Amino acid sequence: MAFVAGVLLGAGDLLLQRNLPYPWANLANSSAVWAVAAFAVGRRLRLDWRRSGLAGVTMLVVAVEAYYAAAVVLLNDSTQNLWATSTLLWLGFGVLAGSVFGVAGGVSRGERRWPRIISSALPGAVLLAEASILAGRGAGAQHGPDYRTDSLQTAAIEAALGIVLLVLMGRDTGSRVHVFAGGVVLAALGFGAFAAAGFGG
Repeated sequence: MAFVAGVLLGAGDLLLQRNLPYPWANLANSSAVWAVAAFAVGRRLRLDWRRSGLAGVTMLVVAVEAYYAAAVVLLNDSTQNLWATSTLLWLGFGVLAGSVFGVAGGVSRGERRWPRIISSALPGAVLLAEASILAGRGAGAQHGPDYRTDSLQTAAIEAALGIVLLVLMGRDTGSRVHVFAGGVVLAALGFGAFAAAGFGG
């Protein structure tokens, strides 16, 4: 399932990115959306945390290569992109994000209250974190005004999705409050992580 999901995510990203209007094309190619997908696979499979993490890593690593393979087939890109330095960097991010969010997906179905709450807050938090990064982007000398507009629109969509996820992930009113509060804190940490990784430019 993780392998198939990775193929669909990678190839689907390329197709949607090229065919959807902006800002939806940005959403298709969002790092946060990929992280949420790893969480969803870990949660859906109902495995222990180790295998959930492995499933998340498998899905994202396969997705990266599926994206570049689809570009070779559909856009006549060079096959060297499959092992280029930039691809290896994205594979590294895939291992990291897949581990964290795959494990979180598995733990989010557990019975231990606080691990479940913190894990359940992660998908909404990562969307809010990326939304904050996008909202802070300016047009800059190398970008036109449409870049700023698209970034703000994508940020608004991701923020709305993040809030919805934080509300939905709680089992009851009390846990929803805790998930939401945890999500705000994790979003701030995620913002710092995105910025440190160079996504803020």
